Amino acid sequence: MSKHNEHSSYREKLIEHLFVGELLKLSWLEHECGLEVAKPEVDNSGYDIIVECYGVVRHIQLKASYTSSSTTQQKVHIKLADKPSGCVVWIIFDENSLEFKEFLFYGDQAGEPLPSIDNLKVAKHTKGNKDGVKNERPNIRVINKGQFESVNSVGSLFNKLFCINPPETSDLTKPAS
Repeated sequence: MSKHNEHSSYREKLIEHLFVGELLKLSWLEHECGLEVAKPEVDNSGYDIIVECYGVVRHIQLKASYTSSSTTQQKVHIKLADKPSGCVVWIIFDENSLEFKEFLFYGDQAGEPLPSIDNLKVAKHTKGNKDGVKNERPNIRVINKGQFESVNSVGSLFNKLFCINPPETSDLTKPAS
């Protein structure tokens, strides 16, 4: 069993802290320390962090995979669509160094709700019940990797999250492969 599997909860928190740290560092360097970050006390509405900058509030569900991962989809709670500017940020990182390599973004422009996920495939439990049946999870939807937009830097992601006009040479790219 790999360290990533054995200590997945540890890694999840580590990636979250590194991500928040990168956003805060960018806010310090370029955005007059205008970023605020909050964490929900209870995780039942589909988001991990709340960030606010320039009057834009984002409820963000964080996902993470290392670069050689075969993961092709993510599961998202339907309540995320009820939050202002709800979105999913899927962090792709180097397995050995934990350096961020790419961000995959699923959401809309700042101020707009998450694109409708009601018609997406309903997720199933990963483990079967006593009869081996994997029951549906009616409040969870599956978003395929190709539905995410690739964003190549934390700076471009910050711009996308908070509706800041990107420089003329943007490193935003269209849907992920």
